[in-house]
Amino acid sequence: MAKEIQNQNKPVMAPPASAYFIAENTEIIVQHTLSVLVDNESGVLARVIGLFSGRGYNIESLTVSETEHERHLSRITIISKGTPKVLEQIKRQLERMVPVHRVVDLTLVAHSKGHEKPLERELALVKVAGEGNDRVEALRLAEAFGATVTDATTTHFIFEITGRQQKVEQFISILTPLGLVEVCRTGIAAMNRGVDGM
Repeated sequence: MAKEIQNQNKPVMAPPASAYFIAENTEIIVQHTLSVLVDNESGVLARVIGLFSGRGYNIESLTVSETEHERHLSRITIISKGTPKVLEQIKRQLERMVPVHRVVDLTLVAHSKGHEKPLERELALVKVAGEGNDRVEALRLAEAFGATVTDATTTHFIFEITGRQQKVEQFISILTPLGLVEVCRTGIAAMNRGVDGM
């Protein structure tokens, strides 16, 4: 009886106060592509990145460029992982930022149209140094992957490849044993299929 009373008097652990903690344990982690239209002015990109880093959100890929010169607007494409609730909160917080004109979750739009994901492409420059059979094999693989030679000497090639992220990663991994020296990747640019704009 004494043991039962002691157990009843034990403090009961309260659920964690953070909704993020609960969500991480009960929901799956998903990857989404966000497109953010912002004013092209100094400090905007730093503020957007600061929103993610300040809250512990990870950015898997980030690309940015001015897309409307007359209106001085830039488009930022961000790929991030999190639970659906966290990703929705990221979108809402981005929408509240002053230089942000529009935020679109391209992944959700793609799903609503019956597609698995939006149209995504990445460009990479891949430098390979090698001679003899390795050199011939690198050229053969580049042709098979649709990569073009942008610079070449008797000791090296620089290939340019454009495609889905998986294709770029596969190309790089296959070239690694043939003398891979350096890789430069743009990050992913994305757009939804169909006639509608952002």
